[in-house]
Amino acid sequence: MGNQLKRTFFFKVMKREVQRILNSRVMLFILVIAPIASLVTLTWIFSAGVVNNLPVTIVDQDNTAISRKIVQMINTSAIARVESYKPSLLEAKKEMDKGKTEAIIVLPKNLEKEISKGQSSSVAVYINNTNLIKGGALKSGLYKTLATISTGIKVQSYMKTGLSERQAINQAMPVQLDSHLLFNSFGNYSYFLTIGLLPLMINLLVFMASTYAMGIELKEKTAGDFMKTANNSITVALTGKLIPYTIIFLLHSMLMNFIFFHVIGIPIHGSLGVILISEILQVITYQLIAVLFLSVTSNLRLSLSLGSAYTLMSLSFSGLTFPAIGMPQIARIFSYVFPNTFWIEIFVSQTLRAQPLSTIAIPFAAFLIFIVGSLAAFPLMSKRFKNSINWGKI
Repeated sequence: MGNQLKRTFFFKVMKREVQRILNSRVMLFILVIAPIASLVTLTWIFSAGVVNNLPVTIVDQDNTAISRKIVQMINTSAIARVESYKPSLLEAKKEMDKGKTEAIIVLPKNLEKEISKGQSSSVAVYINNTNLIKGGALKSGLYKTLATISTGIKVQSYMKTGLSERQAINQAMPVQLDSHLLFNSFGNYSYFLTIGLLPLMINLLVFMASTYAMGIELKEKTAGDFMKTANNSITVALTGKLIPYTIIFLLHSMLMNFIFFHVIGIPIHGSLGVILISEILQVITYQLIAVLFLSVTSNLRLSLSLGSAYTLMSLSFSGLTFPAIGMPQIARIFSYVFPNTFWIEIFVSQTLRAQPLSTIAIPFAAFLIFIVGSLAAFPLMSKRFKNSINWGKI
């Protein structure tokens, strides 16, 4: 087939696909409503960026000036909000069981008396660690607040002995921690949560739209007419059919980038061009994976089910929700069967970490492997479209 003839049939297939999109409520929902709604909703959910104002319950068994000062400082910290006061630990525990409080702070009897004598006293903290992110943030925040209070009391005690303020601080804190957060210094949870969830939704919809567009031809027995429009060339057929979806989802990727860099404020320390190339490759990769799934199953419903599960599993193995270095070796190897794993590596390297381009050569090579491997399914897909025995399946 000559190049001019190929282009003619290619545009015929693409025009046919655009008309099918405009006449399909399902496809319009997948291509327009679902992506925008997903991006906006997820961005809104994590708009706070950091966890704060978590409810805590106070059990003040001392009821003195010092205990009230401690409560005041806890209440003014960013992480915690004093929700209630209970007379006993048992009553406070009931509040936690009901989900009304995330931590219990017990200020013991004789707290002020022991401190005034220069003796140490223990403040018990009980934290609901069911949610590790929330529990970890609350533990860290309360520890810093209580450590600050403890240091302040020690400084005042040393100053009463005649030491200057600097001498008292050095005496209270002989070893001072000088910590530096190199990446995501604000501790913004939105940075890594949205990096995982927004592209995951795009990938899922790319796969669903591509699978549905091809599978509906088999289900509605229009595959023969489809191949005739493409002059029986599977390359022309699939290219002309999928390119409209490629363009649409690249536009959604641009919207995602706008949210990342202008709404959430994720910094770009590397190359925006590299990020855009990786997003183009990721959209094409998930489209070709849809070809692979449908060519193997020849069943629209089964392909959608298996492919959706495959796409969603990528979040668990990406290393965002749980560090890959802490996974068993087999799980780390399994993470390489998901294109999203490599996209996240590229994106983080060019935004938060400012890594050189040489460090992301392997992730880009992985995308090419996915693409070339999926192209091998074209001959089988051609048989599915041309053989009427495959038509009419759900």
